[in-house]
Amino acid sequence: MKEPLLYLCHRIPFPPNKGDKITTCNVLKFLNKHFDVYLGCFIDDNFDKRYVDDVKALCKETLFISLNPSVAKVKGLKAFITGDPITVPYYTHQKMQSWVNQVIHQQHIKKAFVYSGCMAQYLLDAPEHLHKVIDFADIDSDKWRQYSKRAKGIMRYVYQREHITLADFETKVAENFDVSCFISETEVKQFRAMVEPETRTKVQLLENGIDCIYFSPHEPNKLAENYPLTHHNYVVFTGAMDYHPNIDAVHWFVKHVWPQVLAAQPDCYFYVVGSTPPKSITQLNNQQNVVVTGRVDDIRPYLQHAKAAVAPMQIARGIQNKILEAMAMAKPVLASSIGMEGLEGYPTQYLSVADDPQEITTWLIDKLAQSNQQADVSRQWLEDNFSWDAKLTPLLGYLEGERHE
Repeated sequence: MKEPLLYLCHRIPFPPNKGDKITTCNVLKFLNKHFDVYLGCFIDDNFDKRYVDDVKALCKETLFISLNPSVAKVKGLKAFITGDPITVPYYTHQKMQSWVNQVIHQQHIKKAFVYSGCMAQYLLDAPEHLHKVIDFADIDSDKWRQYSKRAKGIMRYVYQREHITLADFETKVAENFDVSCFISETEVKQFRAMVEPETRTKVQLLENGIDCIYFSPHEPNKLAENYPLTHHNYVVFTGAMDYHPNIDAVHWFVKHVWPQVLAAQPDCYFYVVGSTPPKSITQLNNQQNVVVTGRVDDIRPYLQHAKAAVAPMQIARGIQNKILEAMAMAKPVLASSIGMEGLEGYPTQYLSVADDPQEITTWLIDKLAQSNQQADVSRQWLEDNFSWDAKLTPLLGYLEGERHE
């Protein structure tokens, strides 16, 4: 009989089609091997309700609460009265709190794992015997600082306020919890500098992995046949397109790089592959050979057929899954320096880092002029360094109280 464990995350951990859900899905699979998992989460996209049974199969008990983003945004406005970060009331729900309290008591739960700072609110007043580990992933408050630097008018104030209040909340959570995890050594070092000395040893590393079996160009799959794409001379950007850093990256690329690439290679295309693109992105579709797909069932075909993948992030924290996925599919990748956090020691043959538009343009023109390149050295590096089991093994130690300097 396995030990019970409480697992809280802000979105249903299926399907693994965006940054946080890629992590929470693989964490759930990992925890299921070692614990009876009691999972509480929100569903903010009706599309995801079809995956409830997949999640239940990995859990002893579950609580799914539907979250209407429009209503949640209104709830978030309470923060301007209470002084909290907007993110906290956005995910506040009495039903979740009651369920958490009940499960801890009835199932005699002694260990809890939380993904995302906004879910920590449900355990701040938990019984003292509960050993609490949280995965912040990255320093979310710093992303709001980055947003504020690029915003204007009232939104600059809103973003600055969220940066300050969320940073205060993050440090409060770190003091309250037994272990606080971050995705890279850079994040760990920066957050340790934010907290009091007695809290610093509780700040630990928990990295992302990549499923190289799922993301594989060598498997005898029928991706090409299932997705007969119109174009074959294209570069691709993948990611959830309702996420501000992804929106910003696409706009930057289309403005500063793509016109020069298109002038040199008039028959090339730029594919933007990801769910829920806003109007500012969909308006790019069919303009300047840009193709905006919206939600797709499987991103692998779009990676498989691409000449190269780009990740020109201008706002970023932590490891970029889009880079790992493209590397696993053995594709040449161009990334901005800010998007390369946590990928030290990468092979440079097929993974290029550049911030200058002209340098990026030159690299892309070269890749588009060649036949599809198989970046097997990049894939092998991932297999050697980024398996999920290897990356998540430290979590078992953290749940037992281990810490590393």
